[in-house]
Amino acid sequence: MLDSLTLQDNGIPIYVQLREQIAAAVGRGELAPGARLPTMREVAVALSIDLNTVQRAYAELERDGILVMVRGRGSFVAEAPPQRPRRARTREFAAQVAAQAQAAGIALDELAEALKKLAARA
Repeated sequence: MLDSLTLQDNGIPIYVQLREQIAAAVGRGELAPGARLPTMREVAVALSIDLNTVQRAYAELERDGILVMVRGRGSFVAEAPPQRPRRARTREFAAQVAAQAQAAGIALDELAEALKKLAARA
């Protein structure tokens, strides 16, 4: 899993990038329920980032019910990832995309127009 983690200098906080990449890997099934994640220290060393940054990402994933942290044993993918209502997931995803767009200098009205065009093609 460590090989698949990448960080970009795009204005998005490092802990958010890390959190989103791990959550996406769980969502895609690359990290199965019960799978053990690398230790926070291993991630910090591999990515050359502060341990507190990794701790924050892992803590948020645990709060969201994606990870379970067991003291002295490690961090594991939760057995049953939480299923939030579709509308709530859509709002959260839209907020993430909007933040990324703004960090990239893309106006939200331009993004909305591009999304409308994509939806029309589908």
